[in-house]
Amino acid sequence: MWEPYKKGFKAYLQLERSLSDNSVIAYLSDLEKFTQFLLNNELKKNPSEIDLTILQQFIKWIAELGMTQTSQARIISALRTFYKYCLLEDITTVDPTTLLEAPKLKRTLPDVLSFDEIENILSQIDLSTPEGTRNKAILETMYSCGLRVSEVVNLKLSQLFLDVGFVRVIGKGNKERLVPIGSSAVKYITIYVNTIRNHQVIQMGEEDIVFLNRRGKRLTRVM
Repeated sequence: MWEPYKKGFKAYLQLERSLSDNSVIAYLSDLEKFTQFLLNNELKKNPSEIDLTILQQFIKWIAELGMTQTSQARIISALRTFYKYCLLEDITTVDPTTLLEAPKLKRTLPDVLSFDEIENILSQIDLSTPEGTRNKAILETMYSCGLRVSEVVNLKLSQLFLDVGFVRVIGKGNKERLVPIGSSAVKYITIYVNTIRNHQVIQMGEEDIVFLNRRGKRLTRVM
């Protein structure tokens, strides 16, 4: 019953919101939890028939399943995004999530590595292997530029301006930013490109990607 809406929502996330594949999967997974709740309770309703009471029952249900407040807040956010899509497409004229309250989250500072810990990690890399040379360049780049894993694995040669010490990064939502890059990262990228990458057989479509695996393809998030 909800499959056409899910398909349209997926296209909206990809085309209108320009979200990454991982983000799209997460949104659809959260929406699937809601449709599973409707199925379990034999509530044969389309999006325009959902009201605040049903949503509150759903939040109570996922809380009883043991989901954390963070997970609950994420699911509520996904439902709100879904109903923004529904309003845009005239699937519904009312947004039932407007008065839906998300659990209050405690703000905690993220754990970060100290300078000595980072230096220790970098010093452990075996530079005698092609993978070690590449990984050294990757970690130096992430450390120097503050890049996410998804940003560094998709980094392109055409985005590097090493002679002037900058990198053009395409982040979440295809937002572009120019970030400085330190001399150590420049050094190890140059070594990697000149001694390893330039001697690889590169797969079609990957010619502009900086960091490649042994098969000449871009790395995955788990390398």
